[in-house]
Amino acid sequence: MTINEIQDEIIEEFELLEEWVDRYQLLIDYGNALPPFPDELRTKQNLIEGCQSEVWFTASLKDGRVIYQATSDAVLVKGIVALLLRVLSGQPPRDIVDADLYFIERIGLQEHLSPIRSNGLAAMLHQMKLYALALSTKS
Repeated sequence: MTINEIQDEIIEEFELLEEWVDRYQLLIDYGNALPPFPDELRTKQNLIEGCQSEVWFTASLKDGRVIYQATSDAVLVKGIVALLLRVLSGQPPRDIVDADLYFIERIGLQEHLSPIRSNGLAAMLHQMKLYALALSTKS
C-alpha cells in the first residue's frame, strides 16, 4: 500500500469513533500491538530529542525500503509511534521524505495533543524523514 492509501485507511478508522476518549483508546491499542523493542537498542543514540517521553527509533534499509523500529515509555505516545510506523515503515526512502502526512490533521490528532506532545510528534517525524534521507543515498 502507498503512504496515502494507509493514511486514508487510518482516517476511516478514526472517523468511526466520535468521542476522543475512544480515539485515545484506539491509539493505546495500536501501541500495545507494537512488537517488542530490543533493550540493546534503547540507547542515547536512538533516543528522539524534543520528546517529553522517552522515544527510541531505529531505521534500516531492506530491499530498497525503510524499516523502522520504535517504542516509547508512555502508552499514548507509543500509540502515536505505532501510527507513524504503520504509515511510513516499509516505504521507499524518497516517498517518506516527500510524504505529506495529512492524516495527522484529518483525524484531529494535532489539536488533541498538548503543546509538548505536539513538539514530540514533530521531532519524531523529523527524525524519521532524516533517517529516510540518509538511507536514500544507499538505495
